[in-house]
Amino acid sequence: MNNPESIQIIKRFYQALDVIVASKRIRGKKTFTDMHNINRRNFIQVSKVPESDMFQLVWITYLVKDFGVSAQWIITGNGEMFTR
Repeated sequence: MNNPESIQIIKRFYQALDVIVASKRIRGKKTFTDMHNINRRNFIQVSKVPESDMFQLVWITYLVKDFGVSAQWIITGNGEMFTR
């Protein structure tokens, strides 16, 4: 079971992904999971139940490297969502 701080990080992860999809940088969450060979069912389950222990930290690196999401923002909630 994730602690409250971890749950907030997971929620920010999905928030950033929603912004990326809404801005049409990718088509949708399936595109993201296909790009990174992520089990889609687990990915969707975590979005619905962030308390679960299925979230993989490497997913954060994909947002940081591929889309310029601020690692500081995801981890702390401080600063801007995007670095570029």
